[in-house]
Amino acid sequence: MATESTREACPPIDGALARRLIDTRFPRWAGLPLRPVEPAGSDHVIYRLGRELSVRLPRHEGAAGQAEKEFRWLPRLAPRLPLAIPIPVAVGEPAFGYPWPWAVSRWLDGETATATALGDSVETAEDLANFLTALQGLAPEGAPDELAGRPLADRDHATRAAIATCAHAFDARAMTALWEAALQAPAWHRPPVWFHGDFHTGNLLTVDGRLSAVIDFGELGFGDPARDLTIAYTLMSARSRAAFRAALDVDDATWTRGRGWALSTGLNAHVHYADVNPRVAAQTTRQIEQALIG
Repeated sequence: MATESTREACPPIDGALARRLIDTRFPRWAGLPLRPVEPAGSDHVIYRLGRELSVRLPRHEGAAGQAEKEFRWLPRLAPRLPLAIPIPVAVGEPAFGYPWPWAVSRWLDGETATATALGDSVETAEDLANFLTALQGLAPEGAPDELAGRPLADRDHATRAAIATCAHAFDARAMTALWEAALQAPAWHRPPVWFHGDFHTGNLLTVDGRLSAVIDFGELGFGDPARDLTIAYTLMSARSRAAFRAALDVDDATWTRGRGWALSTGLNAHVHYADVNPRVAAQTTRQIEQALIG
């Protein structure tokens, strides 16, 4: 999720611009209907193109490299993962005053997962653990250094500032204790592994009440897998979280760092979006409170 620090001036993005970009760059799709997808994310404006495609246009500079990264890596990862992921089919070039590359991918049907529907599901928790196990088992050979994940300590200043900002809404002492425990936990010393990087409830799809797909790999990278444990706090109950941890076989240090990632990213989103987006406010409140529970 983008923050104010990653935003640049965002050009106006509407259906007319999207239509012009598509028709000019990919005339073979010029006759397909185009309609907006809501709610879109903070990083992209999303359109459905015909029945089988989606178009994602970055909103800001911080998301500008995601189209090319996903185009390069997702087709390699997809065949070896147990859940569907988006398959990019083309990258569009900047044009008509729009400054960044944009992506066309295969459309994935499904409803966004919710904690209400799936939060207490042990089966879902185990499916997610199996997905992460498969992802982490794929060696990131050939991945450029810029995909290497940042250490949790790089978030220290911003997280402590967010704790202070949110002290009226959450227990500042408990947040500080959790954050310091996460920073002090032993680092990941095994070979680096792939991580999704933004593994939360909003990036999961379901069909007929079952988990069907994982989307939005814009933060894909390699290094410490702890950051993907955020899903345990955005989606799961204490019961399903225990099943998830057992299925994934997570050691204490990695679990503690994962709680730190959940706290930090939840606070970041809460600070920037809670006042203007009730949906994000509810999601991040749950994330922070569940991270404090453990």
